[in-house]
Amino acid sequence: MFRIGLRGHAVAAAVLCAGAIGAQAADVRLSGDVGDDLKDTLRGGSLLVEQTLLEENKPSASEILAAAQADYKRLLAVLYDNGHFGGSISILVDGREAAGIAPVNPPASISKVQIKVDAGPKFRFGNARIAPLAKNTTLPDGFATGETASLSVLKNTVSAGVDGWRNRGHAKAELAGQELTANHPERRIDAALTLRPGPQLRFGPLLISGETDVRHQRIIDIAGLPEGEVYSPEELRLATDRLRRTGAFNAAVLTEAEQIGPNNTLPVTAQIIDAPKRRIGFGAELASRDGLAVSAFWLHRNLLGGAERLRLDGEISSIGGDTGGTDYSLSARFDRPATFNEDTNFFALAKLEQLDEESFFSRQLDIGAGIERRANEKRTYTLGLGLRTAQTRDAFGENEYTLLTAPLGTVFDYRDNPLNARKGYYFKADVMPFLALSGSDNGVRSFVDLRGYHTVGTARPVTFALRGQFGSVAGPDLSEAPADYLFYSGGGGTVRGQSYQTLGVAVGDDTSGGRSFLGLSAEARLSVTDSIGIVAFADAGYIGEEQFYDGSGIWHSGAGLGLRYDTAIGPIRLDVAVPTSGPEDEDDFQVYIGIGQSF
Repeated sequence: MFRIGLRGHAVAAAVLCAGAIGAQAADVRLSGDVGDDLKDTLRGGSLLVEQTLLEENKPSASEILAAAQADYKRLLAVLYDNGHFGGSISILVDGREAAGIAPVNPPASISKVQIKVDAGPKFRFGNARIAPLAKNTTLPDGFATGETASLSVLKNTVSAGVDGWRNRGHAKAELAGQELTANHPERRIDAALTLRPGPQLRFGPLLISGETDVRHQRIIDIAGLPEGEVYSPEELRLATDRLRRTGAFNAAVLTEAEQIGPNNTLPVTAQIIDAPKRRIGFGAELASRDGLAVSAFWLHRNLLGGAERLRLDGEISSIGGDTGGTDYSLSARFDRPATFNEDTNFFALAKLEQLDEESFFSRQLDIGAGIERRANEKRTYTLGLGLRTAQTRDAFGENEYTLLTAPLGTVFDYRDNPLNARKGYYFKADVMPFLALSGSDNGVRSFVDLRGYHTVGTARPVTFALRGQFGSVAGPDLSEAPADYLFYSGGGGTVRGQSYQTLGVAVGDDTSGGRSFLGLSAEARLSVTDSIGIVAFADAGYIGEEQFYDGSGIWHSGAGLGLRYDTAIGPIRLDVAVPTSGPEDEDDFQVYIGIGQSF
């Protein structure tokens, strides 16, 4: 419990009553000549105050004494960081100065601790200079005449100056000297900082350290460190990320050499620890309508000694469900990083799948290969070539087709957190031209998914999330289009509240998928506590017979409320939704449970 009041001559005091500490009750009181702005900062920097907040494992008398003796340095750092260079601190433990009590002979019990802080006057920067600076270096705003002479501002200024030189290739830039002069009568600190840029360096060779089964040349290829080019901290970071993205290593750390190499080169060492080569996983899911789903995978992280990845997946779903028959899939995917350059990976895949849905049945085999290009951390492009052969049955009867496909894709992910986004946007577009070798006509299948996020408020922030989805099959008529390429609406990925894939195109008494799809979703996510949130949402979906939206199709919609519980792996999601418009649905409501936000 906190008690805050005034004591003495208009002096602000923060009084903290800790309950029982150890076997006795202990009072920890912070008082002194400090302003309101500084009071909370001092309290947050005090180890003694932190101990009083512990609900369990209350500290012993020796631990209280140790915290009191550590608080001198901690509180002094707080004063310096806020421009108070002439303050004083006294910490009395049952009336005795804590600094004078021998740690080897602590009191048997402690009932009262008084922290008295006299902040003294606030100092401001007079002359504030740092030189030489690299071009386009941005210094902290606080390093200027008249601003609070903060110790952290000084440190940040030095870091900004050094980073400015490092970004221009001067990897060994450092602080060469500093002159700090305190003018007490004028309460002013004059700061003169001198940097030593050192020579501009170029990347030397990448050296490999640690026991690894990945070939050293492959590690060098994957890292893509540009040997011979001007040193760049950004290139060093990107090289580290490339190694970690392979999944082949438990640790991959790139360290600059202490000494400059010949001809102003800078060798870099990659310290590598391999991840376990093989991994096996199993999963199971049970849903009231969909029935039981079981899955398993086997993964090899270094198949051929070059950080190649092979993953085998198998799944059987809709066991005992009432959304059709049993579905299954068996797939294999091979990935080779840094195949054409450090940011372009090669992949090959094969997948056998059966989908036994209420409105159609398909059994298909896909074989393909392609490349994945990572333009930067936010943008990825894929290009592939594949062959698909399938047997389908839908409202138009049975069909067999074989297609040559050329899938193209791009992902722009500018969300702050993929599992629980509060700001930014996400854009995914897939375009797949297909050439019919038999059983269909040539065409193009397209799908776009666009999401945006914006948060307002701080105490109880509200995040507004919007999603738009667009799908199209252009080329073949509805009766000749591949049945598993057509679109349906309803369910967790499209319109919550409506049953899974209930909306399509009416064909007599049956239902077929449509050649065009439009989905709209909106959510308002309110944070009630740090870990609990509630969500209000509304979804709408459209299915049309034509290849693009023309208004002649059918809309349906749903709305509902959700509960979120934040965990380390993302929020646990519980949504309850009801249908609000469209063709009649047999179910009154739908329940959805998962990890991560719905989109």
